Amino acid sequence: MDLREQLARDLLGAPYGELTSQKKSVIDLIADQKPSGLGPLAQLDERDRWAKLADRVASVGGSWGFIISFMIVLAIWVALNSLLASRAFDPYPFIFLNLMLSMVAALQAPVIMMSQNRQGRIDRAAAEHDYIVNMRAELEIMLLHDKLDALRERDILARTDAIAAQLQRLSDDVAAIKGRA
Repeated sequence: MDLREQLARDLLGAPYGELTSQKKSVIDLIADQKPSGLGPLAQLDERDRWAKLADRVASVGGSWGFIISFMIVLAIWVALNSLLASRAFDPYPFIFLNLMLSMVAALQAPVIMMSQNRQGRIDRAAAEHDYIVNMRAELEIMLLHDKLDALRERDILARTDAIAAQLQRLSDDVAAIKGRA
């Protein structure tokens, strides 16, 4: 059985060919975006140890705690080497400190980018999943509208029949009164 036909029967209880164009378009969108068994979110959630490490480095390196701690270490480094003067292990212009800062930046930036790229993939997969859920919700809303329209139509027909019966009784009563007169 065709996927669209199966979705139409499962979700709407009607064959695909009998659906309105609006319902067909929603079924088509759902069929085109139908997630696989595991789904993109499940596939992205299975991370290896390097991805976990990249996430940890990004969470630590992008925090205020890291920035403040790093500033304190830099201040201590500069103060200690300035106070030791001729016996300083890294005298002014702090060449070793500059080398360390460059190495930290050179290593930290790509790791943070790896974490951001992975997070972007997770966000895209989540957005795709949300889109599919929204399409299904739209289909359910259309079904509810159809049911309400059918109830409204049945109610209008019942009221019309009741009014017609009342008019018939009134006309019978008017005829009976005229017959007596």
